[in-house]
Amino acid sequence: MKMDFMGVHHIMTDRITLNYEVSAEDFTRAGEASSDVKKKLKQMGVEPSTITKVAIAMYEGEINMVIHAQGGQINVVISPDEVLMKLADRGPGINDIEKAMEAGFSTAPDNIRALGFGAGMGLPNMKKYSDEMQIETEIGKGTTVTMKVFLS
Repeated sequence: MKMDFMGVHHIMTDRITLNYEVSAEDFTRAGEASSDVKKKLKQMGVEPSTITKVAIAMYEGEINMVIHAQGGQINVVISPDEVLMKLADRGPGINDIEKAMEAGFSTAPDNIRALGFGAGMGLPNMKKYSDEMQIETEIGKGTTVTMKVFLS
């Protein structure tokens, strides 16, 4: 795959690993991780449509970690073929994944909705904008969402 990084065309052969800590209920910093990944992908010359998919999927997951979980860790691996995003939170877990995947379903409290968050589109948008998505959840322990966006 040809990529443009700082004006130099080359074949990307290395993997880039990025790690982010997400704090619970910190809406002032929510979105910083997805913005940083978006910036790095732009610098690498990744297609704008692919950058959009990664940014939306990751942002939705990041916001879910802020709203519903006690924070967590995001690990991103950018390789020549894909962007792999693993979001692991310390939240309560998801009681009903099938229900949580329904557009508009939300467990966000009213005070979060009043801020403009919690509309119930997080998981549906994560699935829509990633090429592959897997959810592992354990009640009382947390949830890990792994998403891939393929670089074409």
